[in-house]
Amino acid sequence: MPYSYEPHYFEEMTEGTTFESAGRTITESDFVMHSMLTGDWTELHTNAEYAEEGPYGERIAHGPMTFIIATGLVQRCGFVERTVIAFLGMNYMDVPNPVTIGDTLTATFEVTDRRELESRNDAGLVVIDSDVRNQDDEQVFAGDMKFLFKRQE
Repeated sequence: MPYSYEPHYFEEMTEGTTFESAGRTITESDFVMHSMLTGDWTELHTNAEYAEEGPYGERIAHGPMTFIIATGLVQRCGFVERTVIAFLGMNYMDVPNPVTIGDTLTATFEVTDRRELESRNDAGLVVIDSDVRNQDDEQVFAGDMKFLFKRQE
């Protein structure tokens, strides 16, 4: 599927619709900025000497950082631009493999559910499955993101 940056309204978000993100390479700055923002300076993520002796042989991204990057990749696709009212949560989230400095991540997003809401006539619920992979095609994040999408006026 070609990369595009086009907002989509609730009516356009049909089950089976997919979107692919552009790639994003993870940097040292990403690790530092995440730690600075959250206050989480766990050595597995921030101490190269310590992490070298650990289970992965190098620093790995915080699990929540991997999720946050996934949400950024959603934004890079553009389909949520000016049409999403709210992120409503997730039913599941998996981080099956670590992300390291230098990894390049891309994502595929698929609409898996779309529901009318009795409580709103201006928006509907859309569930989007996320599959984020690194340059070696290893899955590093999976989850279903629930969004409130505007209806077309």
